[in-house]
Amino acid sequence: MRETPTWRIPIGVLSLCVALAVYGILIATYVPPLIGNWHALAQTPVYIVLGVAWIMPLRRFLIWMETGRWG
Repeated sequence: MRETPTWRIPIGVLSLCVALAVYGILIATYVPPLIGNWHALAQTPVYIVLGVAWIMPLRRFLIWMETGRWG
Protein backbone atom coordinates (compact mmCIF):
# COMPACT_ATOMS: atom_id res chain seq x y z
CA MET A 1 0.00 0.00 0.00
CA ARG A 2 1.21 3.48 -0.92
CA GLU A 3 2.00 5.75 2.05
CA THR A 4 3.42 8.79 0.26
CA PRO A 5 1.59 10.92 -2.28
CA THR A 6 2.51 10.45 -5.92
CA TRP A 7 2.41 12.92 -8.81
CA ARG A 8 0.95 10.28 -11.16
CA ILE A 9 -2.61 10.48 -9.83
CA PRO A 10 -3.28 14.23 -10.30
CA ILE A 11 -1.38 14.25 -13.61
CA GLY A 12 -3.23 11.12 -14.69
CA VAL A 13 -6.65 12.57 -13.84
CA LEU A 14 -5.87 15.82 -15.66
CA SER A 15 -4.51 14.02 -18.71
CA LEU A 16 -7.54 11.71 -18.74
CA CYS A 17 -9.88 14.73 -18.70
CA VAL A 18 -7.95 16.40 -21.52
CA ALA A 19 -7.84 13.19 -23.57
CA LEU A 20 -11.59 12.61 -23.14
CA ALA A 21 -12.34 16.20 -24.14
CA VAL A 22 -10.20 15.86 -27.27
CA TYR A 23 -11.81 12.51 -28.08
CA GLY A 24 -15.29 13.96 -27.63
CA ILE A 25 -14.50 16.96 -29.83
CA LEU A 26 -13.08 14.71 -32.54
CA ILE A 27 -16.14 12.46 -32.46
CA ALA A 28 -18.52 15.42 -32.49
CA THR A 29 -16.64 16.98 -35.41
CA TYR A 30 -16.05 14.04 -37.74
CA VAL A 31 -18.82 11.48 -37.11
CA PRO A 32 -22.00 13.52 -37.73
CA PRO A 33 -21.10 14.36 -41.34
CA LEU A 34 -20.58 10.64 -41.98
CA ILE A 35 -23.73 9.27 -40.36
CA GLY A 36 -25.92 12.36 -39.94
CA ASN A 37 -28.34 11.31 -42.67
CA TRP A 38 -28.89 7.86 -41.19
CA HIS A 39 -32.03 7.00 -39.23
CA ALA A 40 -31.66 7.62 -35.48
CA LEU A 41 -31.89 3.90 -34.73
CA ALA A 42 -29.01 3.24 -37.11
CA GLN A 43 -26.90 6.00 -35.53
CA THR A 44 -27.45 4.73 -31.99
CA PRO A 45 -25.14 1.67 -32.15
CA VAL A 46 -22.38 3.79 -33.69
CA TYR A 47 -22.52 6.30 -30.86
CA ILE A 48 -22.76 3.53 -28.25
CA VAL A 49 -19.59 1.88 -29.60
CA LEU A 50 -17.77 5.22 -29.81
CA GLY A 51 -18.96 6.13 -26.31
CA VAL A 52 -17.55 2.93 -24.84
CA ALA A 53 -14.38 2.69 -26.96
CA TRP A 54 -12.38 5.04 -24.75
CA ILE A 55 -12.71 2.61 -21.84
CA MET A 56 -10.57 -0.07 -23.53
CA PRO A 57 -7.12 1.48 -22.84
CA LEU A 58 -8.22 2.83 -19.46
CA ARG A 59 -7.26 -0.27 -17.41
CA ARG A 60 -3.54 -0.02 -18.15
CA PHE A 61 -3.64 3.74 -17.61
CA LEU A 62 -5.22 3.32 -14.17
CA ILE A 63 -2.62 0.67 -13.29
CA TRP A 64 0.10 3.14 -14.27
CA MET A 65 -1.49 5.85 -12.14
CA GLU A 66 -1.53 3.57 -9.11
CA THR A 67 1.74 1.65 -9.46
CA GLY A 68 3.94 3.40 -12.01
CA ARG A 69 4.02 0.30 -14.23
CA TRP A 70 1.98 -0.28 -17.42
CA GLY A 71 1.20 -3.92 -16.75
